Amino acid sequence: MAHLLFFAGMITSFVIGFWYFRDLGDVSQMLLKVKRENTVRFIRHEYKFIAVGALSVLVMIVAYAFGGGFGWVFWIALPVVAFLYVFPWVWVHVGLRNQSTKAEYYPIKEARDFINPSASVMVFENNGHARAHSDAQMMRPHLAGDQRGLDGADVVMTYCAMANLGIGFTPTIEGQNLKLEVLAQHGNNLILRDNVSGEPIQHIYGFKDADAQTEDNGAVCAMKPSMAMKPWPTFRMSFRAFQKAYPEGEVFLNKPSANPLLRLFDMVMGIVFGWGIERQHQEAAPVMDNMTHFDARLPNKTYVWGITLGTDAVCWTDDFVMDHDNLVNAQVGGRDVVLSYDPKFESLGAWYNDSGQPVTRCDFWGDSDQGKLERVETLRSGLFWHVWVEFFPHTDVNRLADTHMPQDTAAQVAQQTS
Repeated sequence: MAHLLFFAGMITSFVIGFWYFRDLGDVSQMLLKVKRENTVRFIRHEYKFIAVGALSVLVMIVAYAFGGGFGWVFWIALPVVAFLYVFPWVWVHVGLRNQSTKAEYYPIKEARDFINPSASVMVFENNGHARAHSDAQMMRPHLAGDQRGLDGADVVMTYCAMANLGIGFTPTIEGQNLKLEVLAQHGNNLILRDNVSGEPIQHIYGFKDADAQTEDNGAVCAMKPSMAMKPWPTFRMSFRAFQKAYPEGEVFLNKPSANPLLRLFDMVMGIVFGWGIERQHQEAAPVMDNMTHFDARLPNKTYVWGITLGTDAVCWTDDFVMDHDNLVNAQVGGRDVVLSYDPKFESLGAWYNDSGQPVTRCDFWGDSDQGKLERVETLRSGLFWHVWVEFFPHTDVNRLADTHMPQDTAAQVAQQTS
């Protein structure tokens, strides 16, 4: 009986530990191709799986104490199983500890010592109150926000280094506050978890998996707009341009911990992250190849600026906009939009144009020949093409005003908005 319990406990704990390492270990995806449904399953039931695994380890230990199993098997199995559980837990819950409610923002004068002037920063603003987040500073916390909010508005910067994508979100759905945590990535994009409901949230979408609806055209939408986090208009610009545009702006800095052990741990984590992200920016193939789509219209690592309205998805490259005198008129989801690059502020923005006339001039502030324009809140700025097309496989590329969305897509958009 002791032998049976020993091997039952060992095998059960090993299987669950392997799933944990495979599905949430992150670096494991450099070696293994992980199915999204497996990752989502473990995110939803992480602590249930851990509890069963821990109980199985205890059964193995007790059975060994009563003469079950073999000594050499026990002393090999114990550290292996411990690694399979401890590594992903520490990686996710300590290494990726987010700052969604306790981020520190500093004045530009102090931030200059930590951020290169030409570095790209992700920016959102509210009533002139602007915050900048550099890729390097956001690389590991992934989430940054504080209790003061963006001029009183609750906005959290969410960032995925594998996708090169930052999106500002209001972390509520239908009036319910979310408690966001980064758990994994799939398709080279973060999967968050709302720790209140336990539901996964794909970063690029912003809504819970349980509220997803897959359309025939490949786009995935919330069943209704209120069931997604509200995206906040987020744009990229250089840090030097941010200083010109918002001299009183705030800058997120992820300063080293005062705890020497945590500081050393973070340094090691930073080296590991930096190595992987550097490869992601340099190599054509995804560093973690858990992709399900490939599209040769653009090279994999091309930066694109993508907009989704309804079920319509369109992206543009910065060089395409610049080749059209820094301004492109187009229609997305039945609405006229303008893509405009401002060389002074080194920023490509997207704006709604409800004037009924083409725009011929639009600056960084949205001042145009057709009046003051409003930024498009669903713009994803400067992410990798291979990530964009993974989640919006039927996307149009570099659309112009005289190019309209497919008829079936237009009908779906009209049905959604009616």
